[in-house]
Amino acid sequence: MALNQGLLAEFNQEAAGTRKTLERVPRDKMDWKPHARSWTFGQLANHLATLPSWVAITINTDSLDVMPEGAPPPRAPVAETPEALVAIFDNHLAEARAAIEGVSDADFMKPWSLLVGGKVMFTLPKIAVLRGFIFNHSIHHRGQLTVYFRMNDVPVPALYGPSADEGSFG
Repeated sequence: MALNQGLLAEFNQEAAGTRKTLERVPRDKMDWKPHARSWTFGQLANHLATLPSWVAITINTDSLDVMPEGAPPPRAPVAETPEALVAIFDNHLAEARAAIEGVSDADFMKPWSLLVGGKVMFTLPKIAVLRGFIFNHSIHHRGQLTVYFRMNDVPVPALYGPSADEGSFG
């Protein structure tokens, strides 16, 4: 099996759980945050919705500078409603899936670098960036979002098995 096929299976499974999570972001709590240093519901959910955009960037480029010198940093669209969050997420998913489907095993092994102001923060094979920096990053923030749910009496979706709110794997 080609690497992209195994990675795509994992990507699709995680994307389904993330989509369920984004659908539950409460419309009336977008500005709520659990602590002064925390992101708001809206900031965290928007970040989670846009993380799949990094898949195509990683596969189709050799690097990304998130704070390029002499230019504004890249800005993602900001959703104000759960429906808009899901729409942004779905758009990025389609681009990500297409990029994963089209990449070869050899291209997965090519180096990719994250830069900040021209300084290299890390360089890893593209497949390691996808798994370690994008997929795991998404899972981490999805977990944070479920804690926000619990703190606001929003039912936590079943993701890897039943949750205390959903007694099934559905």
